[in-house]
Amino acid sequence: MSRLIFIETSTSLCSAALSENDRIVTVRRSSEPRAHASLTAVFVKEMLDEAGWTVRDLDAVCVSKGPGSYTGLRVGVSTAKGLCFGGGVPLISVDTLEILTHQAIEAGLPEGCKAILPMVDARRMEVYTAPYSPTGERLGDIAPVVLDSNSFADLFASGPVVVIGDAAEKFANLLGQGVSTQQFVQCCPEATAMLVPAMAKFAKKEFEDVAYFEPFYLKQFIATTPKKLF
Repeated sequence: MSRLIFIETSTSLCSAALSENDRIVTVRRSSEPRAHASLTAVFVKEMLDEAGWTVRDLDAVCVSKGPGSYTGLRVGVSTAKGLCFGGGVPLISVDTLEILTHQAIEAGLPEGCKAILPMVDARRMEVYTAPYSPTGERLGDIAPVVLDSNSFADLFASGPVVVIGDAAEKFANLLGQGVSTQQFVQCCPEATAMLVPAMAKFAKKEFEDVAYFEPFYLKQFIATTPKKLF
């Protein structure tokens, strides 16, 4: 028997879930703007109370490690670390893009699908992305990419591709009607989609060092001074 908690805060959606014996048993989610810091711990407590568990009843804590929002990732990882330290349970991390890939697979891929292209919005025309196979294997490095009308032309030429994430709509609008055979799914990564990759890591005991684990920001965070309003 295994009991895991999942925390996903890498984008504008804040979500969390509990699983028991390879099955999601309860879920919390909110798209309230800038509310990750106030909601994540609340979601965790509500779910544990609902299940009648304590942190020490968990077998692992799983968190989305990025890439994604700097603030969101910090909130999620800090909450996960606190649970691990407090309950003495191991930490599992899952790539944000892998979570989106499993969302696409769970929703059902189009016939003949050649690849899945998860995309996390990095503002303006930049995204964090990497190609994945229809079975969920990553086919290239995760990288920041500035989109243009020729982006991923070779991949699209191979056949149907599912583009999924909170930047999918932005990319579709950029391309217009040029890739009508592709499928664009505008959504945020969900905690429930962490179940399959997390269970695979749990079975192999692929745990993070709780003390030293850091989110995968992909790009260095740079604080800037806001422009004067007057």
